[in-house]
Amino acid sequence: MGGFVDLSHAIVDGMTTYPGIPPPSVSTFLSFDESRPHYAPGTEFQIGRIELAANTGTYLDTPAHRHRGGWDLTGLDLASVADVPGVVIRCRSLKARAVGPEAVAGHGLGGRAVLFDTGWSERWGTEAYLTDHPHLHPDTVDILVAAGPAIVGIDSLNIDGTADGTRPAHTDLLGAGIPIVEHLTRLDALPDEGFRFFAVPPRIQGLATFPVRAFAVVDPSR
Repeated sequence: MGGFVDLSHAIVDGMTTYPGIPPPSVSTFLSFDESRPHYAPGTEFQIGRIELAANTGTYLDTPAHRHRGGWDLTGLDLASVADVPGVVIRCRSLKARAVGPEAVAGHGLGGRAVLFDTGWSERWGTEAYLTDHPHLHPDTVDILVAAGPAIVGIDSLNIDGTADGTRPAHTDLLGAGIPIVEHLTRLDALPDEGFRFFAVPPRIQGLATFPVRAFAVVDPSR
């Protein structure tokens, strides 16, 4: 059955996305009651306020996140994040935390949104989500860079392992100009293929990362 599938986590006041990153603060800048003196009787508005780190919720990384001089959100090509043909790589049955090359074998990767379904998003909002998460093996990253996907996403804490300070997936994918989306969810609701992927952030100069409303449109024939 076709239609829209939301692949984003909601951003909620006080939530934790990643250890050490401050939670967002969601509040009201102007309430309905406070707005009334500015308008005609019966007319009122509400304006919200949010303060957050750019790496909050489901977010997109650009090369400037990892590489000095890399392009930021203003340099993002919409063709890489909107209406992109997608493929889901199923990794839930893998025993190793590092997703190896065998996971992507036989899949068409070039020019596509390659999304890794690890099942980790089911732990979202718990302490278990924040440690020992699935991530890409460096050999898998090499295959992706050679194949040239439009964008790569994962439904876990980080596309890289965090046991040490190296970040091969961020280094090589972003170095090749391939954006990354982390903290996806509901990838199990997508077919393996036959959908279009969207993950568009605002065009903000000087920012390398930002939350996105990631979603897919599934071909009704699926």
